[in-house]
Amino acid sequence: MANPRAGEVAVILDGTRQVMKLTLGALAELEEALGCDSLAALVARLEGGEVSARDVLALIVAGLRGGGWQGRTADLMAVEIEGGPVEAARLAALLVARAFGEAA
Repeated sequence: MANPRAGEVAVILDGTRQVMKLTLGALAELEEALGCDSLAALVARLEGGEVSARDVLALIVAGLRGGGWQGRTADLMAVEIEGGPVEAARLAALLVARAFGEAA
């Protein structure tokens, strides 16, 4: 079960529930994946209103890795995310909100 107060978000991948969390290590990976040189730059990019599918995928991967998943981005390319791309984007946004203090 995902704990919103701990910044966790649940996602269903190929019918299996996984927990995502943006730990410090996951945020560092995310900065690198998105080419941001600071946490402030990362947040500005995500709040900029033009988040790409690549950004959503990077957020999901970082969150999964922060939750203990050992996979890589390539592993997620063939996985079905329950709810499709719209749900993936919603979960990515929720993950960011919870990482920065909103237990929504």
